[in-house]
Amino acid sequence: MTEATETASTKSMRHRALWSSYLGSAIEYYDFLLYGIAAALIFPHVFFALDPAVATLASLGTLAAGYVARPLGAIFFGHYGDKIGRKKMLMLTLYLMGVASFLMGVLPSYAQIGIAAPLSLIALRIVQGFAVGGEWAGATLLSMEHAGKRSRGFAASIVGSGAPTGAVLATLALMPFAAMSEDAFLNWGWRVPFLLSAFLVGIAVYLRRSVDETPDFVALQESSTRETKPKIPLFVVFSSYPREVLNGVLGALACLAMTTLTATFMVNYAISVGGHERSEVLGLLTLVNVLHIFTIPTFAILSDHIGRKPVMLAGAVAGMALIFPIFSLITAGDPLSLLIAFALCNPLIHGLMGGPISAWLGEKFAADIRYSGMAVTFQIGSTVSAGFAPLIATWLLTQGGGEDATLVGVFYIALCAISAVAILFSTESFRKKLDLTTTPRLPSGEKQTSR
Repeated sequence: MTEATETASTKSMRHRALWSSYLGSAIEYYDFLLYGIAAALIFPHVFFALDPAVATLASLGTLAAGYVARPLGAIFFGHYGDKIGRKKMLMLTLYLMGVASFLMGVLPSYAQIGIAAPLSLIALRIVQGFAVGGEWAGATLLSMEHAGKRSRGFAASIVGSGAPTGAVLATLALMPFAAMSEDAFLNWGWRVPFLLSAFLVGIAVYLRRSVDETPDFVALQESSTRETKPKIPLFVVFSSYPREVLNGVLGALACLAMTTLTATFMVNYAISVGGHERSEVLGLLTLVNVLHIFTIPTFAILSDHIGRKPVMLAGAVAGMALIFPIFSLITAGDPLSLLIAFALCNPLIHGLMGGPISAWLGEKFAADIRYSGMAVTFQIGSTVSAGFAPLIATWLLTQGGGEDATLVGVFYIALCAISAVAILFSTESFRKKLDLTTTPRLPSGEKQTSR
């Protein structure tokens, strides 16, 4: 095979890895986020025979079950992704997510099978969360480890673009059926988008099957050190990379908090305090999510040229400077101001931090424990920040009388300051050679194996 053919083949594989990572992530987040919409609008009526307010709380409680399961998925898929391969684990996450979503679409209601209905729903939601816990890191590595050194940030960011893509797809898939009569919608209309996920997963499976295992993992398997590979990658992560894990978690706090604050707290704030209509808020948020799809890789490309740290620090500083203007725009009362506020939140503030963050985290760990290191670090940060930020923000708003968001702004500024310090003291990694094996604390004179 000639060098030109090898180069063309390598480029083709990189493109397939990018597309399969992007579409696979978008479809998995479509399933995961579709559940979030349904948990608020549909499931209280279908799966819970309770007072409407209590049913809504119970339904949203099942939403939390998926987040609780994500760290477990990170541990499981991280372990086996480092032991037997990235691609195999990513195929499994797709199958699990697709089967869980399809079964939700055919799950009998409470009126048909009683308490077994909500219990089954919770079980399926846990499966979804478990799969998503392994999807992010695995899809990121599938793309990033196929990429060249000068495009790692862009390649890794493609998975980040999958989340807003999934949100847009979920909203668009549900909107036509939401226009049906309430009886038809609750009886069968809502089920169609869930059943559609089986078709979408089939496309993602086809694409991922055409992608080879990543070069880093293949090199690791073929290296002379394979007999000494860590038996429990997670143990190695915490014993050899404690500073990297802590730095990654703290550096991700502001980035991850912004996404959930925008989708939950700020949506409710715009409706309850800003006086906007629910349909207007959701429509503008969907429009901004489309923009968000493109700003994530744009800022990642910038980080490939000037470094991860300057771009991410710019995002943290922007968060500190713009959070109060954002609240002012939300309460201005007109759609254009709200659109600008949402655009500052995710496409700008999150985009600056979220574009480079996948590569920034992945470049902290050697290939033999990279899946575990990335997955666990990201999911710890997600649980601590994304999981609790809306709850804390809502409580702080009540301390301000239900309308004054000053304390919420101070809270987010504090998160940005913590992340900024962590990013500032991290090692710039956009030009580094990625370590192949875990030897971060070797005695002087010994060397690491790098790629």
